[in-house]
Amino acid sequence: MSREKKIAETFVELADTFVADFDVIDFLQQLTSRCRDIFAVADVAILLAYPGPKLYSPAPCDPSPTLAAVLELALGEGPALEAYRTASTISPGNLATAPTEWQDFTALAREAGYTYASAVPMRLREDTLGSMLLLRATDSPLPADDLVMAQAFADAATIGLLHARTLKDAETVNAQLHNALHSRITIEQAKGFFAAHHNTSLDDAFTTMRGHARTHRLLLTAVARHVVDTGDLPLPPAALPRHHLAEG
Repeated sequence: MSREKKIAETFVELADTFVADFDVIDFLQQLTSRCRDIFAVADVAILLAYPGPKLYSPAPCDPSPTLAAVLELALGEGPALEAYRTASTISPGNLATAPTEWQDFTALAREAGYTYASAVPMRLREDTLGSMLLLRATDSPLPADDLVMAQAFADAATIGLLHARTLKDAETVNAQLHNALHSRITIEQAKGFFAAHHNTSLDDAFTTMRGHARTHRLLLTAVARHVVDTGDLPLPPAALPRHHLAEG
């Protein structure tokens, strides 16, 4: 698939927030996956400050231990926090020359193999929900045109989240956002349970769970909870026994 087609499909996906079974976690995870592929960056993460004033990271749902440690510091210093606070794009260039006030984030990010870190705010006019952090592990920074496109993706995602919250089912979307961090922890636990139960890798376990959720129009978090409880994927609604459906 061409890069242009991937970009077009991403905008279509980011606009698809009005479905009855809208899943915030899957929506944000898909955004990070698309950006990682299109911009050829090592890692992408969403940091949200909704609800409440502090940032937290609901996506990626499956960070490696190294990335998880970097994201923990990114909540308190670095380009992602600055992008959120200033509602502007932050691209300081090489982490070797990053601002001294980011020293802890910079040191850990460089130790993890990242060379450049940029961030764009997730904003719509006066509303700033958080930011998107883009981490690169090459000898060159993210091209300026790619950074503009990343901002466009972040803007589209913010519009989708705000519209879904305001126009579709505000209570449901708010609840998903409020529980996003806990959901990420549940998904991480489910990956381990599923991988152990089916003798597969953590990455394959996550791919299988996510594919099952999308195919059967289930919330990714609901699939993860079922896996934690049973070690296996839930039956799709159509496959449930009649007496079970009647009881629900």
